[in-house]
Amino acid sequence: MEQQADVPPPPPGLGLTAAEYAQLRQTVEAHHRYAVGPGQCSSLLAQRIHAPPAAVWAVVRRFDCPQVYKHFIRSCVLRPDPDSPDDDLLRPGRLREVSVISGLPASTSTERLDLLDDARRVFGFTITGGEHRLRNYRSVTTVSELDEICTVVLESYIVDVPEGNTEEDTRLFADTVIRLNLQKLKSVSEANANAAAGAAPPPPPPAAE
Repeated sequence: MEQQADVPPPPPGLGLTAAEYAQLRQTVEAHHRYAVGPGQCSSLLAQRIHAPPAAVWAVVRRFDCPQVYKHFIRSCVLRPDPDSPDDDLLRPGRLREVSVISGLPASTSTERLDLLDDARRVFGFTITGGEHRLRNYRSVTTVSELDEICTVVLESYIVDVPEGNTEEDTRLFADTVIRLNLQKLKSVSEANANAAAGAAPPPPPPAAE
């Protein structure tokens, strides 16, 4: 009983049970903690997905094509990599130019890939420029296996609060966009996993006794 008392409850609104949060706590501590200063805000969101972690990670890691699961993106173009002859190679330091659909308080965003760890399934990027209000936005996404049929995606961020806005306004806007993206990630990943399962060859017949 004392050991359970040492495990803090999940943050309000995260949508995870205490047992699930305890299982993911090491990931949270390693990748989703920020030193939030004055004029900044941060948040952590979670999404359960009924698909293997590999199927989810295959979508999340697409720094070159975030519109696969992210709403409000018209197009995305990778900047040429001056240090590699392979322009398709994704590695930390790569930059992408994102064009945002009309109707949002943004039009373009220049973003840098900070972390792409295929072994641990950790992805991170920073917004470094563009026409938008999310200054010094930095985000980390992790993909974790919860059990044999369930994956949990955690996405966190830290960002400056724009002048004239409150922390609550900024967090509400960013959380809403991320939540919509995570819901689409769930749909895309589950559809891909189901399609792959349907395309798999049938198991061989049992050996004759």
